[in-house]
Amino acid sequence: MTLDPFSAIADPNRRHLLEELRRAPKTVNELARGLPISRPAVSQHLKALLDSDLVTVTPEGTRRIYAVNGSGFTRLNLWLDQFWT
Repeated sequence: MTLDPFSAIADPNRRHLLEELRRAPKTVNELARGLPISRPAVSQHLKALLDSDLVTVTPEGTRRIYAVNGSGFTRLNLWLDQFWT
């Protein structure tokens, strides 16, 4: 299921996660340290960002590394750019 990226970024916790991932790829535990929500809640927010194609996940052993998905943001930017031309 693909989630609308605008719905995904409407949540302030998800925007915070994207800001953190913009700086560097991170694990759920690393991301959870910066938020006043539980690790399972962070995982749910990351799932929404994954479903909207705004982040990617790469397994490394027992860890899952999340990162910003540039192509997902490119599609979002292309849609937004039509309003500025």
